Amino acid sequence: MHALLGLPPVVVGLVLYLLLSRSGSLGGLGLLFTPAAMVLAQTVLALPIVAALAHAATADLWEQYGPALQVDGATRLRAIPHLLTIAQRRLLTALLAGFGRTISEVGAILIVGGNIAGYTRTMTTAIVLETEKGNLSLALGLGLILIGLSIVVSMALFGLNARRGRT
Repeated sequence: MHALLGLPPVVVGLVLYLLLSRSGSLGGLGLLFTPAAMVLAQTVLALPIVAALAHAATADLWEQYGPALQVDGATRLRAIPHLLTIAQRRLLTALLAGFGRTISEVGAILIVGGNIAGYTRTMTTAIVLETEKGNLSLALGLGLILIGLSIVVSMALFGLNARRGRT
């Protein structure tokens, strides 16, 4: 997973385009230029980040708590929920890193989504479009909204997590 942390979005988009196009092996699904194709691209890009950070978040916990859990009779599989509970703040960070990758994505979703107004246009692709048209004030406004949305989501999730930790 660590080797995939730097996947270039445009390459992921190109590979998915080739797979989802009519002549591609998944072309029969009719997903190209749909929101589903965009979600698939974002998932491919976010999954290595979330998986690598989640593994890093729990690996040292297994070393620390694994033997005690096994002495208490837990198998590796049964220990997972306990380790995930202990690592919940670290895992939240991993999920937010994946969210950050998806909310900022342009390259892959532009290739597989097509930037179709009212259907597959996202804020990031709209920012690119408005910048290309020279409408920098709208592009900047959309960018500020996107940053605000990212901050609100992060604050809300960390706030909920902190509240859960107190009760």
